[in-house]
Amino acid sequence: MKINGEPTRTIRLHRDNPRIVQVIDQRQLPHQFTWMDLTTADEAAYAIKDMVVRGAPLIGATAALGLYLAALEVSSADDFRGPLYQAAERLGQTRPTAVNLHWALNSQLKALGQVTTAAEAVERLRQNAEAILDADEEQCYQIGRHGVGLIEAIYARTGQTVNILTHCNAGWLACVDWGTATSPIYQAHDRGIPVHVWVDETRPRNQGAKLTAWELGQHGVPHTVIPDNAGGHLMQHGLVDLAIVGSDRTTRQGDVANKIGTYLKALAAHDNDVPFYVALPSSTLDWTLRDGVKEIPIEQRSQDEVKYMDGLSPRGVTSVLICPEASPAANYGFDVTPARLVTGLITERGICAASEEGLLSLFPEQSAQ
Repeated sequence: MKINGEPTRTIRLHRDNPRIVQVIDQRQLPHQFTWMDLTTADEAAYAIKDMVVRGAPLIGATAALGLYLAALEVSSADDFRGPLYQAAERLGQTRPTAVNLHWALNSQLKALGQVTTAAEAVERLRQNAEAILDADEEQCYQIGRHGVGLIEAIYARTGQTVNILTHCNAGWLACVDWGTATSPIYQAHDRGIPVHVWVDETRPRNQGAKLTAWELGQHGVPHTVIPDNAGGHLMQHGLVDLAIVGSDRTTRQGDVANKIGTYLKALAAHDNDVPFYVALPSSTLDWTLRDGVKEIPIEQRSQDEVKYMDGLSPRGVTSVLICPEASPAANYGFDVTPARLVTGLITERGICAASEEGLLSLFPEQSAQ
């Protein structure tokens, strides 16, 4: 996608020094746009855990390049596999819910195959990490190519601006490029279909207000930031034509873990006959789990994210306490939307029902697992 008119990925190797991985520091958006340089696996782990980068596909991409950085650190060691497996374990412990993290690390460890030298390991991990980045961009583009038909059909029927509600940031900032939930929106906008996006603020970290609104604005897509609790009201009054959200982990039966608050949007959509779609690449599918509510691990983050908010003041970006200092806060990062509330899943291979049968129709190679 574009920043100030320049095509930009969220993560890249430094153009002058391939031993440096550069990521957009998403903690600083929308008020400052800065790149952070990562030179070690531990720095990559910090970037994931502290949410310098976030979004399931981008977490996976960062972990993949983090393991490449780990190989650079042991490039002269005779026993290089031990340190790499230790680095993979550290990276894998950073965030518990997004399955893309472990998918990417497993892909990297598998890519090592029969390599016999540290130098060969460096090259193999770099090549495979770059392949993961390229695949994510292509998958997100294909998600958009399949999903744009949903928006086109609504516009063909109504002849009016298509109002789409999304939650959190499932945009290109959450991926390498294009995004998941936003890819159909960007492609519809680029085709000249009038769209408008209702952007949930997404407390407590406000990824909708800070990130989704920023990237939609960069691409020129009309949008309006709304409080998290406004979605149901908008649906009741016919102001939402379609809801599209992302996913951090989806089970083989179609249950979807996404940013906290997604479940409530799905309930409101179901009650008001608003189509509710989930957009995700196949790396977000966890074929080992069935019951999402019982089996998907839900990350609990610091209570300070709930108790404090940051914003831009005349003195710069500041953080303020918004509740009694002595009051404890709970901060569940994700919730699970049962498959019965999901109209369909938009993947790089097409759209299917949120069910095991639906997913296997697109991914038949998983039927034996």
